[in-house]
Amino acid sequence: MIKKSKSLSAAVAIVSMSTMLTAFAPSAIAASGDSASSDSSTSVGSSAIVASSRSFTAVHPKSDLLKESTSTTNDGDWATQGLNVPQTKSQAEKDAEAARKAAEAAAAQAAQDAAASRSTEREPLSTSSASSQGFTVAPPNGASAASVVSFAGQFVHKAPYAWGGATPSGWDCSGFVQYVFASIGISLPHSSGAQATAGTAVPSLAQAMPGDIIANGMHAGIYVGNGMVVNALNPSAGTDYTSVAVAFVGSYSIRRVL
Repeated sequence: MIKKSKSLSAAVAIVSMSTMLTAFAPSAIAASGDSASSDSSTSVGSSAIVASSRSFTAVHPKSDLLKESTSTTNDGDWATQGLNVPQTKSQAEKDAEAARKAAEAAAAQAAQDAAASRSTEREPLSTSSASSQGFTVAPPNGASAASVVSFAGQFVHKAPYAWGGATPSGWDCSGFVQYVFASIGISLPHSSGAQATAGTAVPSLAQAMPGDIIANGMHAGIYVGNGMVVNALNPSAGTDYTSVAVAFVGSYSIRRVL
């Protein structure tokens, strides 16, 4: 009986303890939650205090990016200005430049040749005979156009060109014409421009006859027929037969003095 009473007492005690623990646990959990809440609140409050006690410079990303972009562009320009980059030419540019220089050289030569036969009066060189130049010519056979053409033809590829000259030792265009006509007694000025007004005018090349003078302010020659003249063209060609189209640039006058 005593053993049973002790066992019952122990069981009652266990049940009572369980009941107490059950009642105590929610309070403890609540207390713990309150404590955590309190700690969290305290922590947040503390953080808020710390945050409010600090100050930070305002950041404007867009504005800073624009500044950085501007700064980078300026730096790039500054760097480029300090470079000395050599300029290279394409092959087409080199060819164009070479062609331009060749054209300029040709134009300069043409101007020099034209100047040699310009229409200003010239002082003749000292007179000399054809024989002194290593060749001989027959005098004109009368004062006819045919004689003029025949006499003038004897100097082709023999008499040299010399600016200001008027003899077989060297003559320019108007000096040659002057010398040939002087051989048959016709006096002409030593000027291509003046020779372009001598005698009477012939309307066109189709009506020109051998022995006529073809001249303008730049050149003069003696017409020999078939669209050709005999003339002192330039230093490289000397005295030679030349097409009218080649010998004369632009307009010209055809004059008949016989």
